[in-house]
Amino acid sequence: MAMVVFLLLYLCGHPQAAADNIQTLYVPSGESMEMPCPSPPSLLGGQLLTWFRSPVSGSSTILVAQVQVDRPISDLGKADPDSRFKVLGNYSLRLEGSRDEDAGRYWCTVMDQNHKYQNWRVYDVSVLKGSQFSVKSPDGLSCSALLCSVVPARRLDSVTWLEGRNPVRGHAQYFWGEGAALLLVCPTEGVPETRSRRPRNIRCLMPQNKRFSFSVAAAPAEPPPTVCAPLPSWDVSWILMLLFAAGQGVTIIALSIVIWRHQRAQGTQDREPSIPHFKPEVQVYENIHLARLSPPTHKTR
Repeated sequence: MAMVVFLLLYLCGHPQAAADNIQTLYVPSGESMEMPCPSPPSLLGGQLLTWFRSPVSGSSTILVAQVQVDRPISDLGKADPDSRFKVLGNYSLRLEGSRDEDAGRYWCTVMDQNHKYQNWRVYDVSVLKGSQFSVKSPDGLSCSALLCSVVPARRLDSVTWLEGRNPVRGHAQYFWGEGAALLLVCPTEGVPETRSRRPRNIRCLMPQNKRFSFSVAAAPAEPPPTVCAPLPSWDVSWILMLLFAAGQGVTIIALSIVIWRHQRAQGTQDREPSIPHFKPEVQVYENIHLARLSPPTHKTR
């Protein structure tokens, strides 16, 4: 344990290796990679092989794994069951499922009992990423933006865009920036209709023969013209029959209304009480008859 603490204190910061001893490695995001570590010239008891890394985000030094070189190869493995780093039987460091935070500097060292370095190997690891977006051009066309980037950011002058084995056809625009290369692809013009409807396979070739493949959807086909359904043809016989049926319907409705009103009036009369009617000619006759039969009255003074 004291040896490990002494080693960490001794190795604070980046290793001061010569520029020609630093090897640059690129790994696509999500893929695995191996970093070899040369074996020491002689295997002595008590020698330790240690892997360190220094993330890009900070200047701290992190202990990745440490094993004894004289142990059986079968005893080597992951330093932590949950770790994505594993020391292989040839003392190489394997990284599984690379991420952005894995970018940085890695190095391996071998120490003997006198705490002296016998050899080391330094790697600068960069993580490559590929992204695809849908954008609208100023002309209103649906285009695809293909982005290839690297972490940490560094200029990518060696990026090549290919469609199949040939350059990208059609209207394509290229952009380069610090740590990224962008390709804007819009629907092709002057391409046969059968080919323009196939998905396009575009590749981004990056350093160390690393590549990303993008599938660009074909341009949507124009909808076919809408065909209106033919209107049914009406001949004279059908028109006359329709008018006759409509007339019969109106007649039936009118008769139904008249019968309903008649029945309603008759029912109202049946419900009224019997009241004797006044006959003026009979009354006048009776008054005259009574006046003739009565004797004249004498008036006395």
